[in-house]
Amino acid sequence: MRKLIDLKAPGTAQTVTTPHRHESARQHVSGQAAYIDDVRTRADCLHAYVVKGPATVGTLTQLDLAGVSTAPGVVRVFTSADIPGHKDIGAIFPGDILLAETVIEYPLQPVAVVVAETHEQARRAAALVRCEVQARKPVLTAEQAHAQDYFVRPKHEQSHGNVSAQYAQVSHTLEGTLTIGGQEHFYLESQAALVEPMENDCLLVHSSTQHPSEVQKVVSEVLNLPLHRITVETRRMGGGFGGKESQAAPYACLAALAAYFLKRAIKIRLARSDDMQLTGKRHAFVNHYKIGFDADGRILASQFEINGLCGYTPDLSDAIVDRAMFHADNAYYLGAAHVIGHRLKTDTVSHTAFRGFGGPQGMLAIEHALDSIACRLGKDPLDIRLLNLYGAEGRQDNLKTHYGMQIEGFWLAEIIDRLAQNCEYRNRKAEFRAFNQSSPIIKKGLALTPVKFGISFTAKHLNQAGALIHIYTDGSIQVNHGGTEMGQGLHTKIGTIVAREFGVDIDRILVTPTRTDKVPNTSPTAASSGTDLNGMAAKHAAVQIKERLQQHLAEKYQVSADHIVFADNQVSGPGFSLAFDALIQEAYFARVNLSANGFYQTPKIGYDHEKGQGRPFFYFSQGAACAEVWVDTLTGEYKVHRVDILHDVGESLNPDIDRGQISGGFIQGMGWLTTEELVWNDQGALLSNSPMNYKIPAISDTPEIFNIDLFQRPNNEATIYHSKAVGEPPFMLPMCVWSAIRDAISSLSQYQHSPHLDTPATTERVFMAIQAMKQAVVNE
Repeated sequence: MRKLIDLKAPGTAQTVTTPHRHESARQHVSGQAAYIDDVRTRADCLHAYVVKGPATVGTLTQLDLAGVSTAPGVVRVFTSADIPGHKDIGAIFPGDILLAETVIEYPLQPVAVVVAETHEQARRAAALVRCEVQARKPVLTAEQAHAQDYFVRPKHEQSHGNVSAQYAQVSHTLEGTLTIGGQEHFYLESQAALVEPMENDCLLVHSSTQHPSEVQKVVSEVLNLPLHRITVETRRMGGGFGGKESQAAPYACLAALAAYFLKRAIKIRLARSDDMQLTGKRHAFVNHYKIGFDADGRILASQFEINGLCGYTPDLSDAIVDRAMFHADNAYYLGAAHVIGHRLKTDTVSHTAFRGFGGPQGMLAIEHALDSIACRLGKDPLDIRLLNLYGAEGRQDNLKTHYGMQIEGFWLAEIIDRLAQNCEYRNRKAEFRAFNQSSPIIKKGLALTPVKFGISFTAKHLNQAGALIHIYTDGSIQVNHGGTEMGQGLHTKIGTIVAREFGVDIDRILVTPTRTDKVPNTSPTAASSGTDLNGMAAKHAAVQIKERLQQHLAEKYQVSADHIVFADNQVSGPGFSLAFDALIQEAYFARVNLSANGFYQTPKIGYDHEKGQGRPFFYFSQGAACAEVWVDTLTGEYKVHRVDILHDVGESLNPDIDRGQISGGFIQGMGWLTTEELVWNDQGALLSNSPMNYKIPAISDTPEIFNIDLFQRPNNEATIYHSKAVGEPPFMLPMCVWSAIRDAISSLSQYQHSPHLDTPATTERVFMAIQAMKQAVVNE
């Protein structure tokens, strides 16, 4: 990736933390990184596998497990009747049944778990179930759900201003409907857990989970045991992306159930196809909008109906649809606005968190509308976007969102301007228009789109974190915190923070596996909050120990504690200097406490759900991306040729890791918008259930020119060293790819018509949009 834009913004100081390699980089590339299936097990370890129910929904009339229980190697089969405690493990609201008993809510819903001597024996035995079901017609679409009042949770509404009055003032209106596909998480490590029984009815649960405390809670409830008897440990995951926030819990519970009764270690690991069939996806949405705007293209009034297809239970859908509503504006002032969100129930697997958590689905409708407004008025879409940005034209009266949050630290106009200049957007746009005039088959599209993404859990109580630091007498430091590592570099950033606080080399720091017996009651590693929350908690713990050490030295040398400095593995003050490890030895003999528990809670946030108003986010992360796409109008095939990104990271804690997150998020988001198509049959069973029929982006899909640079300006809020979250926001940057495809298709009408293009924009959908555009031209 070549450097396109200067990292250092004009007039700002560059105080970037020195990049450090990922703490597990060597293990990753050498194959030594241990995941659940790599953990050394006891000699008596057994293996579990879920027994899938019938491939339809309805009433279960017969469940014959005789073939399962007598299969080779089988030790025992567990059903719902064997569960001593809770059978419903819903994360927030009830509905997620661990093992079905009489009703099959979605195709292949687990009805039992088989335990055998080997993984293969368990997997083969699980396929021998015989079920009979009295089937019913499933509800699978938004239209069917609305017609039957089929919801998992009540609707929610947000309003700002008098929409009806504003519509009376507009010169143009635009309406549209956009169907947005879901997405498979496709983490490299499938759902997995290993549970070891300990003495006193205690269990040690190794789980590939983003939320160890949630796993601890539901295991304790399923087994009717107190929480202190369950310890959950997570060293790392082979990817999560939200798919292991709530939906790792069932598999840990099933393994724990078997381990508790059999008093033997139990491992469970799903095959890829079973994992895809049994776990939730990114929610598909159907969004309707109506926009009123003036002759310049300025939005004056807007209405959005957001419909999330949630599956058979609430899972995390209430918060996901809420976030889609929060981000219906993306980066734009909507004028007088009304946003309503529906949580539709469908007879499929329950959908769950996915990177962006509903935000991406909420943003697409307004981006679709702005492209269409530009075509209606004969203007460049970028000009329409700039005109409608929050704070556009220097106005301060349009810096409040439709849910009442005042926007601060908003520099998207500057980001867009700098990116547009450096990627030569205006010149290339003119060149492509000329090219498309003379090229009958290949059309080039160009689009630049922004992202404004709110950072915080929208459930206020989750915005807290803890950390534990021990300094040993040789000066080495051990850190434990509530966040989990899924490849994103969280442990690396936490280690960097602690090293910075003590002024020592990062090699002194060891970040240990996340464990519920070290830091309790933790929040999930999600909502891009991992570093914001756990980094501040780790800093708090480090500062406590530093203050004790400073007080010890201040008393010894009769100096002010404020003049004692930790830097370069030394601790110095007026008239003295000593090595860090020498100080630790001295402090130990002076009986200074070298351990501390840190804690952090995010300030300023709060949202009144009844009123639909408040401040759900601590701050906004921002960015912009420009995509160049070449489309073959004979086949619908297309190639993303070039992408330029400028993304706001505050004061980056680790520029290399941040660039990795930006590039990975962009490609994953591009896959969601272009190639990753979920296909379900008429019973609600997933047909695209393997890499053979579900296409994630490959290396060949990476843009030939891929420029990524960081917009570094200290966060206006007091985050850890004024950095910004970088996990989820880049996922939405590839909206520019989708818009660029639409731009290329629009050239067939001399940019007079905006094509309709649902997502994912597969080759087939692009081809149909091309044909529709050609027909529209003929009909003029």
